[in-house]
Amino acid sequence: MAKETTLEIDGMSVGVSRLDKVFYPKTGFTKGDVMDYYIRVSPFLLPHLKDRPISLKRYPDGVEGFFFYEKNCPDYRPKWVKTMKVAKSDGSTIRYCSMNNLPALVWAVNLADLELHTFLHRYPALHRPSCLAFDLDPGPPAGLIQCAEVALLLRRIFQQLGMEAFAKTSGSKGMQVYVPLNTSTTYGRTKEFAEVMAKVLAEKFPDQITGMMSKAKRPGKIFVDWSQNDEKKTTVCVYSLRAKDHPTVSTPVTWREVESSARRKKPLQFETEQALARVAKAGDIFAPVLALKQKLPSLARLRDCLEELS
Repeated sequence: MAKETTLEIDGMSVGVSRLDKVFYPKTGFTKGDVMDYYIRVSPFLLPHLKDRPISLKRYPDGVEGFFFYEKNCPDYRPKWVKTMKVAKSDGSTIRYCSMNNLPALVWAVNLADLELHTFLHRYPALHRPSCLAFDLDPGPPAGLIQCAEVALLLRRIFQQLGMEAFAKTSGSKGMQVYVPLNTSTTYGRTKEFAEVMAKVLAEKFPDQITGMMSKAKRPGKIFVDWSQNDEKKTTVCVYSLRAKDHPTVSTPVTWREVESSARRKKPLQFETEQALARVAKAGDIFAPVLALKQKLPSLARLRDCLEELS
């Protein structure tokens, strides 16, 4: 395979190189395989990247090599790679990359941007989260099975609040539950709401859940990470690859699958071909997170709901 070549994508010429380089040594999965996956999944991925500032997380030597974050979109980017200008508290600015289209995505993947991490807001509404997110992080020996059990508990609470929630694997060791809002709110409200929920659940289920960030508090428990609801934090995007031994993918799952996982003690984990087969069959089951409008309940209503929980 040629060291360098050019792909013509949607009228843009995108230079790519070293596609035969192995990025996942334990499986032989190459940079070309990474690019092929992102191109094939792009119809389902791109809507979740649209208008969201992106920091590059680059693995130039593959998953077993060093990696680094690049917040400012490189100056050598093509003119057609747009940026989103975000002011910092010190008066400086960050120009994040925009990946609103396939050429920009392929360009970033060519820079070994394996993982895609997005904010919960859309540009330019930088202070208005479009959803509520819970990152379920297991402390060994707890794992994905226990994450599924806690995800189901979260779903039950939101059902009682008259809201829909959606689950996905992290592609790593945990799971995430997203509650679409797409209505007027603030990070102050969503973060407080998530923190109250996590800490009350930890009080009610102390052997199963912790709401404390300290890793010393996590062994055998699931940390319900409420702190992700912050304008400065990102979470791995749905359909993103992860830099693990195998090319695992952050994959949306149905609640029936989560129930089955918890019941059968079978962890939910998917690699690229499985993720592609799923979207080919069912489309993007995470799409409602982008459009479903729901209002965040009051803290009083949340506390009443949690009080009745057993």
